[in-house]
Amino acid sequence: MAVSPHAFPPRKRRPSAGAFVSPKLADINLVKSLLSLSQEISSFKPFQCLLKRNSVSSINKSKLLSILFDELIKTPASVFFSPSTLLCFEEMYIVLQRIKTLLEDCSNGSKMWMLMQIQVLSNNFHELTLELSTLLDIFPFNEIELGQDVEELVVLVRKQCCKSKPVVDPGDVFLRREVLTMLDRIEKEIVPDQLKLKKVIEDLGLRDGSSCREEIESLQDEIQNQVDEKSKSDIVSLIGLVRYANCVLFGSSTASKPDHRRKKSTSDLTIPADFRCPITLELMRDPVVVATGQTYDRESINLWIESGHSTCPKTGQTLIHTNLIPNRALRNLITMWCREQGIPFETVGNNEKVNSVKGTKAAFEATKMTVSFLVNKLSGSQTMEAANGVVYELRALSKTDSDSRACIAEAGAIPILVRYLGSSVGLEHPNLQVNAVTTILNLSILEANKTRIVETDGALNGVIEVLRSGATWEAKGNAAATIFSLSGIHGYRKGLGRKTRVIKGLLDLAKDGPTSSQKDALVAILNLAGDRETVGRLVEGGVIQMVSGVIDELPEEAVTILEAVTRRGGLTAIAAAFNIIKKLGVILREGSDNARESASATLVTMCRKGGPEMVAELAVIPGIERIIWEVMGGGTARGRRKAATLLRILRRWAAGLDLDTHNVVDSSNMITMTVGTSRTILQA
Repeated sequence: MAVSPHAFPPRKRRPSAGAFVSPKLADINLVKSLLSLSQEISSFKPFQCLLKRNSVSSINKSKLLSILFDELIKTPASVFFSPSTLLCFEEMYIVLQRIKTLLEDCSNGSKMWMLMQIQVLSNNFHELTLELSTLLDIFPFNEIELGQDVEELVVLVRKQCCKSKPVVDPGDVFLRREVLTMLDRIEKEIVPDQLKLKKVIEDLGLRDGSSCREEIESLQDEIQNQVDEKSKSDIVSLIGLVRYANCVLFGSSTASKPDHRRKKSTSDLTIPADFRCPITLELMRDPVVVATGQTYDRESINLWIESGHSTCPKTGQTLIHTNLIPNRALRNLITMWCREQGIPFETVGNNEKVNSVKGTKAAFEATKMTVSFLVNKLSGSQTMEAANGVVYELRALSKTDSDSRACIAEAGAIPILVRYLGSSVGLEHPNLQVNAVTTILNLSILEANKTRIVETDGALNGVIEVLRSGATWEAKGNAAATIFSLSGIHGYRKGLGRKTRVIKGLLDLAKDGPTSSQKDALVAILNLAGDRETVGRLVEGGVIQMVSGVIDELPEEAVTILEAVTRRGGLTAIAAAFNIIKKLGVILREGSDNARESASATLVTMCRKGGPEMVAELAVIPGIERIIWEVMGGGTARGRRKAATLLRILRRWAAGLDLDTHNVVDSSNMITMTVGTSRTILQA
């Protein structure tokens, strides 16, 4: 069987901070706290699909107890309780708090998970009822003057607690068995019966695509509450089942509608330079330190290393080992910044939570079934609106994991997606064009899919057409990100660099697009600039002028490109960059550490290769030596070395000496590049 009935051991408890601690209050204040707590529990709505009887029983008992506590507050004797009475109240507070926590946990958690844990959760409710019964047994009626009706009410609650038994609704047991059987059949590559699947999903209270997506997120969160790998893998199977059910039962009814409640994202903000990965230039989610001491986002540097590189991308130094050390201090700072800015942040995204768990045959087969269903549905779509809904689902699925990306490509989705990249589609159905190009972007993350995309007739040209004439900036930005991803393979990078439309499209987007799209274009340009032949075409296309135009708004990205271009572009590039020297001086004075490093390296190259005229232009900047000294005194190690070299060049020029390369030692020989990586910030 794919998932055995006993495959799900009890999860880690997730109580609130004070769940098992009584408040340090005396007399009447303690009773008031008990009244408030019992009223909170009473306000819960009974569960609608699972553990109905357990939830109703707990809520009703709390309602009755709230009457007791209310009466105690009104009793004159409540001002002075004996120590034994206070102890009873404190223990009662703890039990009620645990009941509240259990109700919250079940209300907010995954329905599928509740179903798998149905017996355990029922036992938890029963144990708490027995503890409450014990406390009511020792309740000091003789010390407290209660009205007869209230005393009878307490006796009634006590009797109910005594008679309590761990009960699981037969319907819940049957539903659990149905889910386990369905997973078992999926593992054997048997497609679930649609009517049975619909009945199971509806019985769990999942009525539409939105509730299914929320359930998937809850299951992903649940993985983090498990202690053993087997349970984590089994939950991945449940995710696959719910995802399949969502596509088959609810299709795209709500998928393509705009979300007007969209949370603020990092693309809306200026990210501090130290929080950005030097490879992707995006906010780091899981910063790690490599052997050279440089920090990168874990996924980006992993892709770099897995692509066969043995050097540090930023410094060019050979990595003496490939261990990645978590940079917890930086991660905490990033987390605090995100919280202050009101944007979501997870050290590892939900998809990565799932990706880090060993998959199951059932999960893989569920993914294949989902993909097959969607691709077949897309092939037979009669309208653009219908196609848009399916492409949106493929886009979302391609974002999840490598198995999904492989399955989508192997199912033949790429040639179908190409149909929706054209400008005519973009004019009439811009969302469809965005969804199609974003799906191709997500697919390109998988190395094997890069070849599939390039070798599919019309795919590369379609992406380039979106880059040049896409209907929206989002479409153009994602097309640029796709170019970046494909250029991670050396042979494709050279081929893309030979295409005038690619060069012009990226430069135009970098000049005219909004900030998020500009960054997509700049990262792609930087990757293409790793090839000397392409740098010549970039210079001819106006890359220096583009850099000059965006350097004030995006200094770090712009100066990194300028460094690459001047290093590989020869005298033509250096001559074209002459008018930017003063702007580089501003960056040396005001820029981030990374921007100062690239500016110093660029100026060293320009002064060495451009001759005295370049040095003279630098020398007239007011206070330039003091500025260089400041760079030498702080910032990155490579930045300090480059600044020292630049200062020596200035002094040799001032002394009338030749600017001989051999006489000016520079131990730093590598610039920041993003070769061999792929875009990892997927579209929502």
